[in-house]
Amino acid sequence: MNKVTISLDPTRCIPADLAFVSHAHTDHLSKTYFKSGVNKVLTSKETMDIALARGFSIGRMHEDNSVQLLNTGHILGSRGLLVDHELFYTGDISIRKRAFMSAEQVPRVKTLIIESTFGRPHYIFPAVSEIIHKTNEIISQMYDHGIPVLLMGYPLGKAQLLAYLFRHWEPFYTYDSVASMNLIYRKYGVPLKDTMVFSEASEKGLLAKTKPWVMVCPVMHSGSTFVKFMKQKFGAVSVGFSGWAIDPRYRAAMGFDYALPLSDHCDYSELLEVVKLSGAEKIYTFHGFAAEFAISLEKLGFKAEALKSYPKRGRVRHRKPGVNRIDSYF
Repeated sequence: MNKVTISLDPTRCIPADLAFVSHAHTDHLSKTYFKSGVNKVLTSKETMDIALARGFSIGRMHEDNSVQLLNTGHILGSRGLLVDHELFYTGDISIRKRAFMSAEQVPRVKTLIIESTFGRPHYIFPAVSEIIHKTNEIISQMYDHGIPVLLMGYPLGKAQLLAYLFRHWEPFYTYDSVASMNLIYRKYGVPLKDTMVFSEASEKGLLAKTKPWVMVCPVMHSGSTFVKFMKQKFGAVSVGFSGWAIDPRYRAAMGFDYALPLSDHCDYSELLEVVKLSGAEKIYTFHGFAAEFAISLEKLGFKAEALKSYPKRGRVRHRKPGVNRIDSYF
């Protein structure tokens, strides 16, 4: 039988027959790789559209009956790769229901390749409802004092959640780069409110210092030109959202007024849940705290191994159309 090699979220040139792109965050895309000859891509239509909107031409979509793409609940279009029901590569994953985001059931496989962004035991996130409550409290307090609020998250994924969860506040604006991603989310049926963008609101003089408003913005350091301008001219308060906010040093490092732990990744307990649900005989960990998570899994009786480096990606080789054995190369 013919062997087919698949490069996993390649960020450098890895000889392979196919490339798998799990989602459209830029650390999973490469402008140079897809000029190297591999133009058959396993990915979702949403990821293809978002990548193109962000300036990445990642080849042409390819279908292969020996693999399945499973929704991983990370961002719109994020997928994991299931190869012949024996190996599952998660890409970035979140099994926690968050507004309009949810994941498919974790498949049972022999081999699991799992991201370990938050692979240390102290990374346990509070319930999403708790984050919503705290954020609404902050906004309400600021509105009582006539202070505008900047809700800050990654412009793709987190910002759309913020735009949905806090859409009831008025006036409500979005940063221009966030609005461009919102358009794609709406194209795929996510009910995000069509709001005025920052540039237009600024031109029309709608961002008053004496009247409160809310704006969803990309994550920016307090020393950035934009944040300094918004604070100096409007007295705006910044609220940053990230899983890293579990660590109190994150707020100080970024210069946020408030920082709340809302993530598009699994926390430590959810990573363990993915491993258990998979029933995998062998687990490979990658990204973030890969070594620490592999050690934790070993202590719990799992056979686990951390991949040695990141962003060096894996390459999966399998036989087609049937698979007698799967070799994973890292």
